[in-house]
Amino acid sequence: MTGTATETAVVAKRVDDGTPETEEIRDLVRAAGYEVAAEVTQSRTADPALQLGEGKVEELAVVVDETDADRVVFDNRLGPYQTYNLGQNLPEDTEVVDRFRLILDIFGQRAHTRKAQLQVELAELRYELPRAEAKTSLAQRDERPGFMGLGEYDESREQDIKARISRIRDELENIEKTEQQRRETRRESGFDLVALAGYTNAGKSTLLRRLAEDVDVDENEDLHPDLDTTAESQDKLFTTLGTTTRRLEMERRNVLLTDTVGFISDLPHWLVESFKSTLESVYQADLVLLVVDASESIDEIREKLTTCHDTLYERNEAPIVTVFNKRDAVDDDELDEKMAALSALAPNPVAVSGLEAINLDELVERIDARLPERERERLVLPMTDDTMSVVSWVHDHAYVRDVNYGDEEVVIDFEARPTIVERSHAKASELVAEA
Repeated sequence: MTGTATETAVVAKRVDDGTPETEEIRDLVRAAGYEVAAEVTQSRTADPALQLGEGKVEELAVVVDETDADRVVFDNRLGPYQTYNLGQNLPEDTEVVDRFRLILDIFGQRAHTRKAQLQVELAELRYELPRAEAKTSLAQRDERPGFMGLGEYDESREQDIKARISRIRDELENIEKTEQQRRETRRESGFDLVALAGYTNAGKSTLLRRLAEDVDVDENEDLHPDLDTTAESQDKLFTTLGTTTRRLEMERRNVLLTDTVGFISDLPHWLVESFKSTLESVYQADLVLLVVDASESIDEIREKLTTCHDTLYERNEAPIVTVFNKRDAVDDDELDEKMAALSALAPNPVAVSGLEAINLDELVERIDARLPERERERLVLPMTDDTMSVVSWVHDHAYVRDVNYGDEEVVIDFEARPTIVERSHAKASELVAEA
C-alpha cells in the first residue's frame, strides 16, 4: 500500500527488556509516506497471541482511536495469527503490518527497474509463503474455511507461490549473468570497479555525487544500462534500491563507482537473500568502500559494522576501506574517540564529509592505493597505417606516462591492468606483422 502525506500510523514495539528504540522504525514509516501519529512500546516477553500484552493492546486501541490512525506498524515480526488477533482488538479498518511488510512496501515504491521489481516480488512471495502454508495447514486440520480470519484457503496457492519463486530466481540468474559479463567487459576495457556499501542514510549517494559530480558518463545504454549521470541524494531511507554507476575521475586510473542498496538492521535471511543479485555489485568489486555515519554512537556503528562484515565477508574477496562519513557533524575529539574504539572493525579508516566535500582527496588517494596494482609497460610500435589507432586505444585503456614519436616507431610508457598490458602486446604484434 502506498501512503500519502495525510495518512498516519502508530508505531508499536516490544522488547524483552530495556528501553525500546523507535528511531529507525519511525524513519521507515516516514519513508513509506506516513506521518507518525504516536507510539506505544512495552518491555516484556512476547505474548504468543498478540505480541504485546492484553492491557497494552487495549492501550494501543485507544491511541489508534484518538489519533484516527490508518495503520499500526510493529517493529517486531508478527506471525499471521498475531496480525489477525491484533486486527480484531483494534478499531475497524485499522491495517496492521510488521517492519518487514513495511520494508517491502517501501521497496515496491522504489523499484523502477526490471531487476528491482523482480527482487521485490521475490521478497514479497517469500514473506507470503509461510502464511499460505499456515492457511493450508489450519484449514486441513480444522476443515473450516477462513479459520482464524486467514481467509479462504486454496492449497494450490502455496504451489503457485513456490512455482513463481522458482521462475523469478531463474530470471534474476539470467540478469546476473548479463551483469557479470558487463563487469568483465569493463575490466577488459581497463576499468577498476569500486562499490559503495553500508547502511541506509549513511550518505553513500551523496558521496557518489561528490566523487563523480563533474563527470558525465556517455556510454551505450544497451551495454551499460545502469550507468547514470545522476544519483539521488536525499535524507530518505532506500532512495537507492537498485545500483547507480558513475565514472570516478582519477589521474592514473579508469574507475567506475557503484552505489548499491543500503543495509538495514534485523533483516531476516529471506529478505537479504531476495536482494543478493544487487549485492553482486559489491561481491564482484575490486574495492569496497564501507560507509558509516560518524555522527552515530559507538555502539550503533559497531553493530552496523559487524552486520556489514558478516554480509560482505561471506562472499567478498576485495579489500574493504571503511569511510567515516558526516565528519562535519562531529568534533575532532569525538571522531578520534570513535575511530580508536572501533579500530578492530575499521582499521585505518578515512573520515570525510560528502555533504561538505571534506577530505575527499585523501579518500581518492586511498582508493588508488588499495585497488589492484598496475603494471608499468614500455611498448615499442612500428609506424604503420594503424599505429595511431593503437596509441589511441592505449590512451583510452591505460594511464599514459609518456609517448615518444620517432620517424619509424612510437614508444609508449604506460601503466595498466595486467589484462590491458596483455592486449597491448597482442596489438603490437599485429602491427609488427603488418610492417
